[in-house]
This record gives sequence, structure tokens and C-alpha cells, in this order.
Amino acid sequence: MSAQRELNKRSEAPMNYPVIGNQHSTPAAAPPRFSLAMVTPKRCLLLLSIILFINQPKSAAADEEVNLLQGINKYRASLYLTVLSENDNAACFAQELADQFKDLPCTNSTGPNTVPGTEDQLSNYPDLLSHCHLNISNTRDGAIMPACVPNLVPGLVLANFTESQYTLYLNDSKYTAAGVGSDGNWIVVVLSTNSSTGSFEAYNLASFISKPGLLFHLLFFSVCLFSLL
Repeated sequence: MSAQRELNKRSEAPMNYPVIGNQHSTPAAAPPRFSLAMVTPKRCLLLLSIILFINQPKSAAADEEVNLLQGINKYRASLYLTVLSENDNAACFAQELADQFKDLPCTNSTGPNTVPGTEDQLSNYPDLLSHCHLNISNTRDGAIMPACVPNLVPGLVLANFTESQYTLYLNDSKYTAAGVGSDGNWIVVVLSTNSSTGSFEAYNLASFISKPGLLFHLLFFSVCLFSLL
């Protein structure tokens, strides 16, 4: 009987399973769930002010780029050519190139003074295109014009484009838009065309998706608007 009683006790005891990790640790708290109640007018205004602050453009660089494009368009207008519109994708690529050049010194053999055919080839050129959701096929007919000017003095910057071998491209009516980017002493102009091989049109929906800030803004304002109704 004692043996049977002992067997019954064992069968009634809970089964032990191995425990991984610290058996005495406190269970992790579940992350808070998002709800519309968390979106208040004060929080909306605070986030809006932060967004506006973060997205303020670099005024100095922006002024240099705007001034250059305006100067180029005045030059083209004097030749009775259509003005160049702004191409955001070309500007993205121009900025990528300027970032690559920024540590290079200005010399008599850089920028518009470079002998055609002797330009340095960027090994990561396809990657720079990819950053702007572009590829070789839709940029082949474009033109890239870098210039290095200490402190990017406006008059000297414009002269590097309108009084150099770059006029070969600026005088060509096939170019219809441009993008400008700058970094340090370097400023780059990228010209685009209306053709499929020079439009700098981002593939698929990449031109929209490549701007996560825009997506976030739309989502944020939608949630704020809905919560305040």
C-alpha cells in the first residue's frame, strides 16, 4: 500500500520542464500600444515644429544652387533658348556627386578645365545613381558638369559654366531641365532631357518612396486631422 500511495503522489505532482535563462527574472513589460488617444493637439503642434525645424534647408548651399540655375537660365535666354526647369532627381544625383568631390582640392585641371576624356571615373557611379533610384538607361543622355570654386563665389561659379567648355552643353536645346548640388568648394550641375534615356525619371514609385519624410508627413497629418475631428 505504501508503494501504491507513493506512486499516486508522483503522478499527481506537476511535471517539471527545463527553463531557459534566469528563472527568477521579472517578465518583460509589454510595449505600449499606439492609440488615437495619444495624439493630442499639443503633441501635434510639438511634432509639427520639430518636423519644420529638421526640414529647414541649408540656406547658404540652397542660395548658391538657386543663384547658379538662375544665372544659367539668363545665359540661355540671351541665346533665345528655353529656360531649364528643375529636375529633383537630377538634383539628387548632383548632390551625390558633390559629396564625392568635396574632399578634392581645386586645381587648374579640375571641373571645366578638365581635358575631355581624362576625367576621373567613379568606381561607385552605379551606386550613386541607385541612391537616387536612377540607372544608366534613363540617365545616359544627361550631362554632368562639376566645378570647384573656393568659397563658391557666385560670379566665379557662374563663369565656370558660361565661360568654359560647358557652354557646349548649355547651348544645346536638347537639354530641358537641370539639378544642382553642392558640398564644400564643389558645385555640380546635371542636365536632363525629355527623352527616356535622359529624363532622370526614377523607376517605379521610387521617386515618391525615396522621400520618407513626405510619407511620414502625410501619415502624421492624417492621424492628427482624424484625432481632432
